Amino acid sequence: QVQLVESGGGLVQPGGSLRLSCAASRTSFSIYFMAWYRQTPGNQRELVALVNSLGITTYANSVKGRFTISRDNAKNTAYLQMNSLKVEDTAVYYCGVWGLGMSGPGYWGQGTQVTVSS
Repeated sequence: QVQLVESGGGLVQPGGSLRLSCAASRTSFSIYFMAWYRQTPGNQRELVALVNSLGITTYANSVKGRFTISRDNAKNTAYLQMNSLKVEDTAVYYCGVWGLGMSGPGYWGQGTQVTVSS
């Protein structure tokens, strides 16, 4: 059973920065995609950014130019550097991972709260 441990959430003022981390362990397959999603009450979980094992990235339009996803394959860890945070970035952020041939995350982290408020 894959375990994903997220860290780095918290309270920050608009314009501030946070860095989220997601460490995967007990992996029984090769993790090809690592991604960050976010969810607010009453809304569906939405993709924020993803990175594959080759380092190719994809971002939601709402975070392009402000967020950067990266990963350390040796450590099975993904990072999300969030700069110029806005109030609308407030959400619970989840890490998800999956392998080639899978259509989306097969495993999720527990979520970490990010609150952007003055």
